[in-house]
Amino acid sequence: MTDIIIKEKDIKDMIYEVRGKQVMLDSDLAKLYHCKNGTKEINQAVKNNPDKFPERFSWKLSDKESENLLVKIFDQKETRGGKYKNPRVFTEQGVAMLATILKTSVATKVSIAIMDVFVEMRKFINNNVHIFNRLTKVEYKLLENDEKFDLLFDKLENNKELKEKLFYDGQIYDAYSLLINIIRKANDKIIIIDNYIDKTILDILIYKNENVKVELCTKNIKSNLDIEKFNLQYANVTIKKVNNFHDRFIVLDNKELYHIGASLKDLGKKCFAINKMDSIYIKHILENINVK
Repeated sequence: MTDIIIKEKDIKDMIYEVRGKQVMLDSDLAKLYHCKNGTKEINQAVKNNPDKFPERFSWKLSDKESENLLVKIFDQKETRGGKYKNPRVFTEQGVAMLATILKTSVATKVSIAIMDVFVEMRKFINNNVHIFNRLTKVEYKLLENDEKFDLLFDKLENNKELKEKLFYDGQIYDAYSLLINIIRKANDKIIIIDNYIDKTILDILIYKNENVKVELCTKNIKSNLDIEKFNLQYANVTIKKVNNFHDRFIVLDNKELYHIGASLKDLGKKCFAINKMDSIYIKHILENINVK
C-alpha cells in the first residue's frame, strides 16, 4: 500500500497539459509499467492496435510541443538512446486502453493508481474552477499593470527634468546634444539671449519644431545675412538688439527658463554649466528684454 501511495504522488508530477488535455508521456508510462524495452514497447502496442488509440486517446507531440514541454523535463537524447524523437502522449482514456494491452506484472495495479490520480485532479479542477478563473483574471490584470508600469517608466525616463548639468572641456557633442533637446521642447516660442550670436546657433535651430518662433536677443548683430538665408528655408527667426544682459538664457514658451554658463558658440570648449531656473524669474527676463 505504501508503494502505491508513493507512486500516486509521483504520478501527479507526470501529468501535463497539452492541447487543453491532461496527458502522460510514453517514457513515464514505460517506467511505471516496468517495460523492459522502454518506449519501444509502448509505441509497438499502439502500432499493433491502431483502432484502440484514436487521436483523442493518444498522439505524438509536434516539434513545437516537444520543445515547449519535453526539453524542459529531461534530455530527450539521453532518454531516447541518443536519437531525437517527438514523444507520444496518452490521455486518461489512452492510459486505460494501454493497460489492457501491455502484459506486465504491475500493469493493472499501476493503471488503477493512474486512474485514481486523473480522477482526483479532475475533481480538484472542477471544484476549484472559479478560483482558476479568478487567478487567470488576476494574471491578465498583472500583465496589464506591468505594461502600464513600463509605459510610465518609459515616460519618466524620456521626460527627466534637467535641473543642472556640468560639462567639461571637450564635451562638445554632449553639450550640443543637450541644447538641441532643450530647443525641441518648445511648442510656440524660443527666446535666446546671448551677446555673441553666430551661425552656430542657426545650426542648432534647425532642430526646433517647425512652427516655433525664435527671438534672438543680442548686442552684437553679425548674422543678418545668415538669418535671412535661414528664414528662406526654415522661417520664424528674428533678431532683437539688447544691451543689458551679461549671462546667456533660453526661455521656452514663456514657461521654462535655462541659464547657460557659456556663449552658445563656445559650448563644450571650456568647463561650463546649464541650469534650469525657477519659472518665477521669467517675467524679470522678459522685462529686461523689453527695456529700451
